[in-house]
Amino acid sequence: MEILHILVLIIETILLVYLGFSSIYILIFALAGRLNPRKNTAQATPKKLRKFAVLIPGYKEDSVIIEVAQEALKQDYPKGSFDIVIIADSFQPETIQKLKLLPIILVEVSFEISTKSKALNNAMEILGDDYDVALVLDADNIMAPDFITKMNAAFDNGFEVVQGHRIAKNTNTALAILDAISEELNNHIFRKGHRSLGFSSALIGSGMAFNYRMFKKRMLEIKAVGGFDKELELTLLRDGKKIEFLEDALVYDEKVQKVEVFENQRKRWLSAQFVYFGRFFFLGLQHLIFKGNVDFFDKVSQMISPPRVLLIGFTGIIAALSLIISILFPENTILYYPFFYWLIVFIIVVLAFILSIPAQFYNKQTLAALLTLPKAFWSMFASLFKLKGANKKFIHTQHGTIEKENSQI
Repeated sequence: MEILHILVLIIETILLVYLGFSSIYILIFALAGRLNPRKNTAQATPKKLRKFAVLIPGYKEDSVIIEVAQEALKQDYPKGSFDIVIIADSFQPETIQKLKLLPIILVEVSFEISTKSKALNNAMEILGDDYDVALVLDADNIMAPDFITKMNAAFDNGFEVVQGHRIAKNTNTALAILDAISEELNNHIFRKGHRSLGFSSALIGSGMAFNYRMFKKRMLEIKAVGGFDKELELTLLRDGKKIEFLEDALVYDEKVQKVEVFENQRKRWLSAQFVYFGRFFFLGLQHLIFKGNVDFFDKVSQMISPPRVLLIGFTGIIAALSLIISILFPENTILYYPFFYWLIVFIIVVLAFILSIPAQFYNKQTLAALLTLPKAFWSMFASLFKLKGANKKFIHTQHGTIEKENSQI
């Protein structure tokens, strides 16, 4: 029995430290995003009109790619200073014919195993080096008309890597609303909050721009099947590159609407987190101790933190169980840490969320969507047990199937 008590104490302590640290971590950066807001310092007149290659890789994205290409051409940036490059993998012949009618560069690719990094590398090899900036979008992304202009201004300020503000294109289902809120939580904490304290912004996989030659060279070293942006981000921070975040440079992204799509997407993300944590943790610790590279170690540490849906779910469930046990067993012979400890951790998470969620989400639709949060939590929790090999195979997220307004999960 003594051994069982010791085991329970160890498990409780690990959970409390792990979840407590994760909660305090996001609260610090949530507060930073509110109390120390950064203003983008774009020049009224740009120092240089850089030539942009807008790289849009797509795999079987026939339903959205024509609209995306047409919208991308509407930028207010001077014509001739940017090219829209559609990288078409496994598109239908009729889609290819329609794309050829547009004033874009079309690169057709085909791989035995398709990956975003392969598509980008193939396109840049064909394009050559006559560009200053590589701007990467997903095949469902639509840029605000001034997106490239604002990105160019950030490069005027000396940055070589810039992440734009990706926001929801649709909030038509409960799950899409939760996905949109999750995106904004991450934008506030891991981008705006981090930059407010002098850390680098996190990359997000699209709506991001790079010094073209640097990006082209680095992408040749990226071998990831899934989560290429995480590997790229870690190597950039390892080498001391600072990543900027432009809150007012908007790119619209389609949010997931179905549980199966949500599960596949999160499974891919979770798998990438664990893989890169194992690959980079000791290197990150070494860089922290011997080179003072806090930015790199901070990013590596994020790889082991639970996603926000799991964090609020775990802390809420444990706090509730702790309360029930404390009521049923007043002597508290089961748990070593009182309910009050877990309640504090849960409150910290909720406070961080409140500080990070934009005001436009405080409405009846969000309240209704929150009722489906337990389902999203269990879906993501189940994904933890399906991670084996998820980072070694291509998992495609289907776009262009926006459903009827206000439908549920």
